[in-house]
Amino acid sequence: SAALALVGLAAVGGWSGLEARVPADFFSMWKPMSHPAFPWTGIVFGAPILGVWYWCTDQHIVQRVLAARNVSAARRGTILAGFLKILPVFIFVLPGIIAAALYSDIRGGAADAAYPALVTRLLPAGFKGLVLAGMLAALMSSLASAFNSCSTLLTWDVYRKLRPGASEQRLVAVGRATTVLLVGLGLLWIPFMKYISPQIYIYLQSVQAYIAPPIAACFLLGIMSRRLNGRGAMAALVTGFVFGAGRLGLELGKAHLAAGTVWSWIAGINFLHFAALLFVLCTATLVAVSFATPPPAPERVADLTLQTVAPSVAAEAAPRDRRLSIAFSLVLAAVIGVLWIVFR
Repeated sequence: SAALALVGLAAVGGWSGLEARVPADFFSMWKPMSHPAFPWTGIVFGAPILGVWYWCTDQHIVQRVLAARNVSAARRGTILAGFLKILPVFIFVLPGIIAAALYSDIRGGAADAAYPALVTRLLPAGFKGLVLAGMLAALMSSLASAFNSCSTLLTWDVYRKLRPGASEQRLVAVGRATTVLLVGLGLLWIPFMKYISPQIYIYLQSVQAYIAPPIAACFLLGIMSRRLNGRGAMAALVTGFVFGAGRLGLELGKAHLAAGTVWSWIAGINFLHFAALLFVLCTATLVAVSFATPPPAPERVADLTLQTVAPSVAAEAAPRDRRLSIAFSLVLAAVIGVLWIVFR
């Protein structure tokens, strides 16, 4: 992808040539509130909710952190991941802008064809195979991790609780069957994706916006307060699931909704705005139900919240490592801030 961006920049005449060929708003991440996909209000208030859910609670990501040698290594790994996450701006977004500058059919609406168009029309024959092999390898790795995570959750958190006496062989068989089932369900869902958005990236963000708010609310408030309890968390999760599933259903059938109705209005709310609203609703539900029911026993929340965590010598990094982690975190925040200013 990096090579593709460099080759593409050369084809359009460098950065100045790219700026001359596309509208100025192609380089702006601060879109107006009326923007159909990424308004600045959604980016500021909605996108962080999706980020907290994915990077802090998604088992696909968390399992990598849990595999670290110790807490210090896990911290360094997450900081490195933050720096690596900046690269997609240049190796994924930039090639898309280059494709729009070079090919009129891409700018006309075939956004998902931008990357394949650059590969097939711009790269030499031998290099096309290398890029394709790299993409397939990355895709297989990501899918394997995702299916493994889902299979693990369903096998250990659901089936094992229902069948606590199941043997290891049985659990392995259930895990394999679960993986096959998930692949099948994924294939069956493909025809419905176009009803949410014709662009894959917007589709992914939309679906995540319906899943993330209740989980992010429980995670963030759960680590900050020892007063919140399981009943409040369950109420928030159920509330988020009901409203999220309802919004998804309305969006799938929005072509059949009468204009001007409340259902049409709900289906038309920007997905990032909806995520922010749902987060507020789930937060209110979590707090209200928790304070209306008995608090959890102290031993249930020991070492689980900021108020009850006990300092551990084994978990604390050496002073030098801690200073380096803080320094690199500040550098990361500064780099992100500069990017927001440059692409404002």
